[in-house]
Amino acid sequence: MNKYIKYSLLAIAVLVVGFGVYYSVNKFNSQADHEHQAEVYTCSMHPEIIRDEPGKCPICGMTLIKKVTEAQPTESHSIDHLLRPTDSFVVGDFQTTTPKDTAISSEIKLPGIVAYDPNSSVNIAARISGRIEKMYVNYKYQKVNKGQRLFDLYSPELLTAQQNFIYLVTNDAENASIIKASKQKLLLYGMTLNQINSLAAAKRTNPVITIYSPTNGIVQGTESMTTAAEGSMQNNATTTSLTLKEGDYIKQNEVVFKLVNTDKVWGVFNVMQGQSSLIKINQPIRFSSELEENDFIKAKVNFIETQFSATDKTNRIRVYLNNNNLKFPIGLRLQGIVETNPIQGIWVRKQALVSIGSKKVVFIKMENGFKAKEIKTGIEINDFVQVIEGLSVKDAIADNAQYLMDSESFIKTE
Repeated sequence: MNKYIKYSLLAIAVLVVGFGVYYSVNKFNSQADHEHQAEVYTCSMHPEIIRDEPGKCPICGMTLIKKVTEAQPTESHSIDHLLRPTDSFVVGDFQTTTPKDTAISSEIKLPGIVAYDPNSSVNIAARISGRIEKMYVNYKYQKVNKGQRLFDLYSPELLTAQQNFIYLVTNDAENASIIKASKQKLLLYGMTLNQINSLAAAKRTNPVITIYSPTNGIVQGTESMTTAAEGSMQNNATTTSLTLKEGDYIKQNEVVFKLVNTDKVWGVFNVMQGQSSLIKINQPIRFSSELEENDFIKAKVNFIETQFSATDKTNRIRVYLNNNNLKFPIGLRLQGIVETNPIQGIWVRKQALVSIGSKKVVFIKMENGFKAKEIKTGIEINDFVQVIEGLSVKDAIADNAQYLMDSESFIKTE
């Protein structure tokens, strides 16, 4: 009995050892086959060439390099950050900065120019149709004084009106109402009260009427006042001949001259985009001219134009100047300075963000690099930009965002 038990135990031991050896051999062969299958070779210049063993590229003759497709051992250090798109995550060690929560004020420099005040202009129009007999003013930009003769006008209608007035004064002097109406008609035709009294005393018609200047000013011909307000009177020639000449016929209500008064002028200053909200009406401004750059004049902002200039992409502000004593010539260039009130907020330097169309992007410091993030910005003062949303004072961002931008791709933000 003991003999049978002994042989049974021996057989069982042999079977266990056999199964163990068989399992170990199969596992080794499986790993060997798996590793062998994972090893392929390809050409660095022609990746379509794939071989199971080392050799030469049949196209260029270069040595094939080993290409591992699977079953590679994993390393303890992650390289996920190296596999991210370069336009959303930048790997590197760059200088950083942090947003500042502070109040910033500055001086805004505004280029300007002296322009006419269109509200002080006077139109010299023909009150009656006729022919210009004599011109006493022949050039644009010619200065005239109040009461100075401008031109003589011959008019058949005026001759008829004078004859009717003389007839009434001579033959119906007691009819005061009709004489007064006839006198009023002559006044409306442009005759002065002295001319009418002389006409009644001499009882002799004069079909030529002299037109006098009603105010002091500069002759501007019949040009549009809009161009004058923009400072368009800068011309290579100091004088330009008028369009109307002696012998020309003019119609009733036709504008012959425009007189612009230089006693009151405008200082028109250009305000760049992003700075318009910093300037208010009645805000102090000081300015100097190109003739005396160190001599500053203090004034106030009188008007802010809401219309945006399409030519130079600016808004304009006006300063109304009394030019009786200042004597600023039209077209003189000015340099204005406005001190802004301190504005509290979170600020970053302009170089720390990138503008991509309507978006503003910064690069926030992460563990292995920098991540692009969109922010909302406000006004700009000097070299700083106000951050409305997207950043806090605890965030570290790249000091110069231009270094991190890929010029060949779009920046994707999260």
